[in-house]
Amino acid sequence: MIKPSKPLSFLVLGLGYAFLYLPIALLVIYSFNESKLVTVWSGFSTKWYAALLEDDELISAAWLSLKIALMTATASVVMGTWVGFVLGRFGRFRLFTLFTGMVNAPLVIPEVIQGISLLLLFVAMEQSFGWPEGRGVFTIWIGHVMLCVSYVAIVVQSRVRELNLSLEEAAMDLGARPLKVFFVITLPLISQALVSGWLLSFTLSLDDLVLTAFLSGPGSTTLPMVIFSRVRLGLNPEMNALATLFIVLVSMGVVAANIYMSAMTRKREKEMRLAFANG
Repeated sequence: MIKPSKPLSFLVLGLGYAFLYLPIALLVIYSFNESKLVTVWSGFSTKWYAALLEDDELISAAWLSLKIALMTATASVVMGTWVGFVLGRFGRFRLFTLFTGMVNAPLVIPEVIQGISLLLLFVAMEQSFGWPEGRGVFTIWIGHVMLCVSYVAIVVQSRVRELNLSLEEAAMDLGARPLKVFFVITLPLISQALVSGWLLSFTLSLDDLVLTAFLSGPGSTTLPMVIFSRVRLGLNPEMNALATLFIVLVSMGVVAANIYMSAMTRKREKEMRLAFANG
């Protein structure tokens, strides 16, 4: 078997990273462009960040997207944790195939189909029960949670299957009830999966356009919808500035999550070493 040379490997790796991150870097650079033409550099300026603060529509849509994304990520982690724990720990049970299919369905069904289905459901419920009244933040949140729970469940399920059952069994031998074992032992052990699921759900909700287009109504226009409507009329430098702020925000969140997960890993390894030493 012929092994690739190191220079070739570094070249391929560099091209891959350039393909992924060069457009993001250019977006950040051009957010400081003085010219109103997005693709023509005319000098360094921060005026588009100042103009962004005066764009009420864009700011309002950004705050609404952040609000929905935070709500979606939190609800998805709560629900997806239980679903992933059941799939990873209880094995095959009656109606296991149906349960698994329902959990994985949002991953394989196109978002257009999901959006139409939810829209018809909400319209029928409104006609029958008078609730929900129209489409807005609540209906968008329901749709996003339905989509993101599946991703969280898969992440948690894979982590639960890797757990060492001896710790939970030792806690139950010492008299802890199953519910207490779950919150005191299991949750800290799968905390990294919960953080990963939360970040993934937050990102999916923040940039979702298809589901939101079906489930939104007057007064509930999210940031992707505003950007999509404006891009059709031409690129706006303010969008570069807003995108740069989101990149910084998300990057800070990812770095903080990595630091937290590394600290938890070191803490768990230290506790395991102490447990074996005392045993």
